[in-house]
Amino acid sequence: MELEPTAAPHGAELRDLAAALDTSVAALSGSADPPLGRGQAAGGAELVDLSRQECWELLSTHGVGRVGLLMPEGLTILPVNYTVVDGTIAFRTHPGATPAAVSGTRCAFEADHVDDMLGQGWSVLIRGVARTVTDPAGVRRLAERARTGPWAGSGRNLWLTITPGTVSGRRIVIG
Repeated sequence: MELEPTAAPHGAELRDLAAALDTSVAALSGSADPPLGRGQAAGGAELVDLSRQECWELLSTHGVGRVGLLMPEGLTILPVNYTVVDGTIAFRTHPGATPAAVSGTRCAFEADHVDDMLGQGWSVLIRGVARTVTDPAGVRRLAERARTGPWAGSGRNLWLTITPGTVSGRRIVIG
């Protein structure tokens, strides 16, 4: 007996099936995520503003974001491992590294998540003032709350926090 080939679901069909089963496309297909940035928004997608609380909840689920600071050579945006502690963004760096220059200045912090397969995602932007944490108890508290060490390696023991002035975010949702 010869089996007939069957069509495998793809694109929107696979997204709908994953959503109905409350799972991910990758879990259904058994494949790794596709290259980032090559997907498109799903049909009927819309941009929705997030509340301040939703922004903090989303930030608490991730650990890599970007710090934007003004340097003498111009605007610079750098990835950092971060954690959310007491309504601030906290990250550590090497005292001589570029992110350390953000201390005492106004800066921006952004984190996001994009699901290319489902055509949805979110982005949160914080604008505020960065400060170096020098109090030993404060440093210890941040180190205890950190979920991971810096991806860039050891020697990054200078903690900085960004106290938000504004918090905003948007989510792409399927209508």
